[in-house]
Amino acid sequence: MACKLGWISKVYVNQPAVVRHAEQIQKWRTVKGNWQAAWLLKAVTCIDLTTLSGDDTPSNVHRMCFKAKHPIREDLLKAMDMHDKGITVAAVCVYPARVTDAVNSLKAAGCNIPVASVAAGFPSGQTPLETKLAEIKLAVQYGAREIDIVISRSLVLSGQWESLYEEIRQCREACGEAHMKTILATGELGSLANVYKASMIAMMAATLPIQCPTYQFIPNIAEVGFKPAGGIRTAKEAITWLMLVKDELGVEWLKPELFRLGASSLLEDIEKQTFRAEALTAHDLFNAFSANISVFNLDHVLPGQRMKKNVSSVNGFKSL
Repeated sequence: MACKLGWISKVYVNQPAVVRHAEQIQKWRTVKGNWQAAWLLKAVTCIDLTTLSGDDTPSNVHRMCFKAKHPIREDLLKAMDMHDKGITVAAVCVYPARVTDAVNSLKAAGCNIPVASVAAGFPSGQTPLETKLAEIKLAVQYGAREIDIVISRSLVLSGQWESLYEEIRQCREACGEAHMKTILATGELGSLANVYKASMIAMMAATLPIQCPTYQFIPNIAEVGFKPAGGIRTAKEAITWLMLVKDELGVEWLKPELFRLGASSLLEDIEKQTFRAEALTAHDLFNAFSANISVFNLDHVLPGQRMKKNVSSVNGFKSL
């Protein structure tokens, strides 16, 4: 499939606008009480619970899968009258060699949480394309329902946009029926302009969703989502991401089909903050956690901090 990408060289990023917006985010107030508990429970349902260590074993993957099904202590959920709402994480994420362990553990636990596998030479991406495609197919064969690929950063840094598009397209094809997320490794892309360009290439290559430790405007392209990952360890950081996504993209994005949080240790802090939350009214908490989050009104949570949705002036991205 041919893809004309000449326009990509004309992309301009208004970096001062991006910096100003990032500074405003840091000033957002912390949510308290039942509002905090509701946001945290919503965050839990969007987490890709992850273990990507060289010493991963079947036993620690099994323990992670148990935590994936029971992310919050049962007594805390009962105190909030949320024990029967089916709260689990969105997925578990492992290396390809541990996919079978995760699939078997989740099956034994009687839950349908999907297993995601990193692939395509994660984390460096410094492997031949043929090897990347073979690894993807093996992960799917082992039972992974989601594939998190990593791009070849060298293609971005050298401006080989057509080659990047083709690499991602072939990876998507190798995934078959499995969903694919594209890890951009934005810290290694050199500039915000390259982050934007790589994001656009990934979306045009039909990935689901884009994954990177930053944010950007998402155009109306079918089956595109967003996953920040890397260094998200505290409940406050998780809530900030939820607020940002709701404010920039809309409440409909606050569901695991479109938004994920990649994390390994985040659940521990969320559980602590849930325990410390003020006494909750079960009725109020249920309303706050409802599927459409109709009472999650940022005018209430963040008075005076509403952001405009002008992509060129707020997010700083512009195509000339």
